[in-house]
Amino acid sequence: MSGMPSRSRFKAPRLGFAAVALAALAAGCSGSGAADAFSSEGGPSPQQTYDGVVAAAKAPGPEGFVPTEIEGVKINAPEGWQVDDSGDSLCMRPPGQQNCDFGAVQVFPHAAQRHPANWPKKDDAFNQDNGWAAQPNACRSAGTARAGNVAVTASTQTTQGFTTHADGLKSHHSVWQVECENGDTFEVRMWFLPKSDVVVYVWAVDPRYAEYYDQIAASMDVTAYNS
Repeated sequence: MSGMPSRSRFKAPRLGFAAVALAALAAGCSGSGAADAFSSEGGPSPQQTYDGVVAAAKAPGPEGFVPTEIEGVKINAPEGWQVDDSGDSLCMRPPGQQNCDFGAVQVFPHAAQRHPANWPKKDDAFNQDNGWAAQPNACRSAGTARAGNVAVTASTQTTQGFTTHADGLKSHHSVWQVECENGDTFEVRMWFLPKSDVVVYVWAVDPRYAEYYDQIAASMDVTAYNS
């Protein structure tokens, strides 16, 4: 999922402030807590959780969020962000970002089913150090993302946890720190519902929007999608 297909562009309608559920990450779920976390979505229990957020100056926050939807997956987009619908995926781009890559949030219904390599479900890629992409070999730092010609030298999954979404389902939440051969680093975030097969994916984190990614993901509701 290193890029998005061509898509029509539209501005998300201004429907007022949409409440955003707070992200709840379980640290080291075990015992009955782990069973409860996977009563709806199933999957292996993460072993440990770390804080992988990169400290940086924050961009101005959105005034609020507006609801958007793809194939019954409802999720909130920050006001002022461009929302692109390609038909089988959704992309939210921060102000000034022209492409669905650095800083953008992608939403993929039927994610593994539609991916030729069954990513990120196959071999539990979402819980592996190199599971941040189906082909985890190209640097995505701010300076290299567009060219895609700088190699990756190492990647580490720094967060294995759970997020509770607006519909009450708990997803696998993964964060990776990735190192490039030119010395750059970047961060990738993913929220994956294995049973529903829905992915919320931050291709490469723009640290200015770090806290908004969690709020966007937490607002997801797949009730209509699963009905």
